[in-house]
Amino acid sequence: MPVTIEPLGPHHERRAFTCGQPALDIWFRERAGQDEKRNLARVFVATDDQGIAGFYSLSTYTLSLSDLPTDLARKLPRYEALPAALVGRLARAERVRRQGVGELLIADALRRTLSAAQSVAVYAILVDSKDERGSAFYKRFGFQPFPSRPSRLFLLAETAAKALRRLG
Repeated sequence: MPVTIEPLGPHHERRAFTCGQPALDIWFRERAGQDEKRNLARVFVATDDQGIAGFYSLSTYTLSLSDLPTDLARKLPRYEALPAALVGRLARAERVRRQGVGELLIADALRRTLSAAQSVAVYAILVDSKDERGSAFYKRFGFQPFPSRPSRLFLLAETAAKALRRLG
């Protein structure tokens, strides 16, 4: 099943999309386009011959030094805010469950973030998990939970870059 990932556009039919998480479905159907127009997020969609197979959103974020694990925080300057990227929402359609679309989406999000990091500094890439299954998915890619907020996970940009280089 060939999948193409591209920016969300008006030609993408979102009404029938369902991932099994009502909050993600509603956001994608009703608010993703508005968030794009307002420059709150960039939304990317994975499409196949049947339509939308998944999506994710990217935006900038500022990370507080106090959010990080102590062993990382003590190695950094005492800045009030650290630059980060947020994969705010990521979902794959129920119809493509266990076909690797989620993995394609997170890999694409990491590549796009690291590409942008050539022009804008990014210390870490953050994700929010809706549940334990989501957390386990992100942990497979090396994301670690924040000590004070286990449903928000992070991956250092330098770690992501090394992993993507290994993949080719």
